[in-house]
Amino acid sequence: MSDKETQKHCIPCELKTKPYKGNEITFRLMGLPGWHAVDEHHIIKRWSLIDFKSALAFVNKIGEIAEAEGHHPDISLSWGRVEVTLFTHSIDGLSENDFIMAELIEGVGK
Repeated sequence: MSDKETQKHCIPCELKTKPYKGNEITFRLMGLPGWHAVDEHHIIKRWSLIDFKSALAFVNKIGEIAEAEGHHPDISLSWGRVEVTLFTHSIDGLSENDFIMAELIEGVGK
C-alpha cells in the first residue's frame, strides 16, 4: 500500500461530537512539530517562506487539500509568511479532523 492509500481523511462531525480537551490535544500534537494549541479551542502553526510568491503557492496547496477534505482552515497570508488555524466550526473546538488536516498540510512541504 502506498502512503496515499493509508492516509487518513476527514469525515463530517456529528453535532454530538465532543471537542478534544487536555491530554487528547497534547497527545495528538506530539506528531505535529511546530503546531500548538490555543485555549484548547484551535491549533495554529506559522511558516516563514522566502517571498510572497512562495507563500501564496503554499496557501494554494493547502486550499486544494481543504477542498478535497471538506475541512477548511483559517489562513493568513503575508509577504513570506503563512499562518494556519484549525478548529471544527460545527463543534466550536478541536476534533480528529483538525489533526488530520494538520498532518496533510505537513505533507505538502513548502
